[in-house]
Amino acid sequence: MDVTVHMTDGAQIETTPEEMAEMAGSTFAASSRVPEAAGEGFDLSAWFAALTADRAESADTAFPAPTHLIVRAADEFQAVIPWSQLKEAFFLCALNGSPLPKGGPLRLYVPDGTSACLNVKSVTFVRFAADPGLGQDAVYGFRNEISPESLSSGFKAGSGR
Repeated sequence: MDVTVHMTDGAQIETTPEEMAEMAGSTFAASSRVPEAAGEGFDLSAWFAALTADRAESADTAFPAPTHLIVRAADEFQAVIPWSQLKEAFFLCALNGSPLPKGGPLRLYVPDGTSACLNVKSVTFVRFAADPGLGQDAVYGFRNEISPESLSSGFKAGSGR
């Protein structure tokens, strides 16, 4: 399963956990940062540094530094995490060398985070935000977005609904 990444400059990238881990340069045992975690992960900061260096080189430009990381899971759970809480953050990307059988394609662990809810499974969307207005506290929960189309699809004229 692919992961959609949005950069601070507005660019969108489709990638895979394997490509992300390769770009980060190395993987490590998740238990080295979270004792009860099994599997292999890669460092968020190392991946971000490699990603921005690669993009800056090809675009010959610098990118705004992020203030927050926004991740979304397949079930629409979302976490908005201040960059200052991400020093030890990592993505779990494999279990015994194979893609995650459960909670994949990626799972974000934030050992320095202010809440256990910042450990987000089934991550499919990553956005680096440069917006100090998002605040200094982590915010998380289900998005609960309702589109006008979904509202009108259940309504039939004259049905009393």
